[in-house]
Amino acid sequence: MLMWMHQALDVVENEVNITISKPEVLDYLSYAAAMQGNTRHARYWTEEWLKIDPNHERARSNLVYFNKEILSENEELRAAGEPVPDVGYLPPLRNKRITDEYRSGQEFQDYEALCRGEDVMPNEDKHLLKCFYTTSGDHPLLLLAPAKVEEYFLSPYIRLYHDIISDNEIEIVKQISTPMLKRAVVNDPATGQLVTASYRVSRSAWLADRFNETVRTLSNRIHAITHLDMEMTEDLQIQNYGIGGQYEPHCDHAREDQVSETFPEDEGNRIATLILYFTDVDAGGNTVFTQIGAKVPPKKGAAAFWFNLMPDGEGDERTRHAGCPVLSGSKWVANKWFHERGQEFMRPCGLSPDIY
Repeated sequence: MLMWMHQALDVVENEVNITISKPEVLDYLSYAAAMQGNTRHARYWTEEWLKIDPNHERARSNLVYFNKEILSENEELRAAGEPVPDVGYLPPLRNKRITDEYRSGQEFQDYEALCRGEDVMPNEDKHLLKCFYTTSGDHPLLLLAPAKVEEYFLSPYIRLYHDIISDNEIEIVKQISTPMLKRAVVNDPATGQLVTASYRVSRSAWLADRFNETVRTLSNRIHAITHLDMEMTEDLQIQNYGIGGQYEPHCDHAREDQVSETFPEDEGNRIATLILYFTDVDAGGNTVFTQIGAKVPPKKGAAAFWFNLMPDGEGDERTRHAGCPVLSGSKWVANKWFHERGQEFMRPCGLSPDIY
């Protein structure tokens, strides 16, 4: 946050379309500096804040606090026989990253490396990946316009369908959903309540087929390309990720012991996921799979698809994935989740419980 706010301070005065005031930036910047132990910098930016708004109560209170902290630091330096800096001295900024056990672990490191575009593990089947046209079971919608498929991984089978939604349809869906967007929430397993979380930063809205003819048409097209039953699917979830928007590694399916607590019994677990990309992204925003090292870039008009469950209904942990932070631009996607019930005769199964 410290570097974000520092950059914001550099550009705030030159904004043509004002998105935030300079006092607000200084407020966040002094707070971020203080949280990293940069008390002198926090005091300096608070003083700059007060030059603009001399009577701001919280800023004045913060300045008193920072002065006390600096006096205490000076006393410690004197006691240790160290020189005390001049009043206006600003030491180099400290910006040590604060991590917990998970964020120091291998999966999170792989997630960040994938988001940087690095290859964290070899894809031994890369030479077998191909692009092709498909009519997906000879569905009538695809007979004259076969779906364009690009394979990204073979096991689990991850594919990207190109040109699934038109620019006009995208604008209609965005226009409908924009007034409904709210900060995305997640389920807190301890309380069962929906809460915001730092590992998912986005805004979301839900659109049922009844909302609009375009949404219904889109559902019919999704049915055609996936060849899955649409009766037990969730409403279309629209997601908007702004700068810094992201979703850390997770599985879309529930663990076996939590299925009944997470989803209605007559629907079952999430068997498959389809992500529609409404926008290209200037930088960042890839969908990455941390267990297998696959990277799917957001491509406007395309849709990524994969199965979350093995043929025997067990969760496929290899589909654990994440939405990389958006570094530049804005990312719009739509998620469609399919549930188990109704797919018994629609999904191809193998003779083995874990092999397709």
